Amino acid sequence: MSKSQNQSHSKRFAITASDRYLEVFNAFVSAGWEPIKLFTVPTSGFLNDNKAVIARAQKLGMEIQMSRLDNASLAGLARIECDLLVVASYDWRIGRWQDYIPRAINFHPSPLPRYRGPYPLVRAILDDQTEWGVTCHKLAAEFDQGDILAQRVFSLTAHECHESLDLKTQMAMSRLALDVALNFEKLWSEATPQGDGSYVGIWTDNERTLDFGQTTSALDRQLRAFGNFQCIAVLHGIQFHIQQAVVWPEKHSLPPGTVVLSSSVRMVVSCLDGFVGITRWSLLPPHLTHVSRSI
Repeated sequence: MSKSQNQSHSKRFAITASDRYLEVFNAFVSAGWEPIKLFTVPTSGFLNDNKAVIARAQKLGMEIQMSRLDNASLAGLARIECDLLVVASYDWRIGRWQDYIPRAINFHPSPLPRYRGPYPLVRAILDDQTEWGVTCHKLAAEFDQGDILAQRVFSLTAHECHESLDLKTQMAMSRLALDVALNFEKLWSEATPQGDGSYVGIWTDNERTLDFGQTTSALDRQLRAFGNFQCIAVLHGIQFHIQQAVVWPEKHSLPPGTVVLSSSVRMVVSCLDGFVGITRWSLLPPHLTHVSRSI
């Protein structure tokens, strides 16, 4: 069935989601949309999971698909008269949905058109942004570039960390989703093109590695930006993954990178204008092989 499908089922939706976007799912259900299918992917369980969203779908009696949403899947959505595909996190590019269903939208964790890309929250802190936002846009062939339906912007503090920004983003996304779900027809018809924007990819290990020749301010920002993704410190040729650290300015005459205190669980390392206290660390990397759109 194509875009001209029976409009008697005009509020049936399918969704791609992981647990961090459960409230987007709930927003559409609470606004009266009928959920018909969930697409999700295996998760690492490190910073995200899909157990809660799967349990919610099972409770609602929805079909659940773990494999890729391909053209056959889109054709299946057409057969069950799906009116809207909601993309709230997904590893794979979705094909020409327009050939099968009337409408598709994506929820993105940045103030588009700035910061397109799979996971821009870390970059927001590295770039010292004073505000952030979340965006709902029409699903387009190019990632994160479709016409914008709605957006919510919020302030950041001077010492924002990845974990606080992540939580603020999820709360704003929940409110945005409810607004979109309740006012969908109007927002869809009035969606505006994005224009030029910016893109940020996933960071490298080099970007996570601390340079003790930097100031305490720069090192603090780096540690806050990566948070549970963990920065890296190389000391005496050994790579440490930093789970928790504190930074303070203090005058000294030590070369940057000098280990001035060390025990089995704590280290203090000199930097350009102070010290970095590494209070929790591991020789093993965090349990994460890659960061994707499903995080």
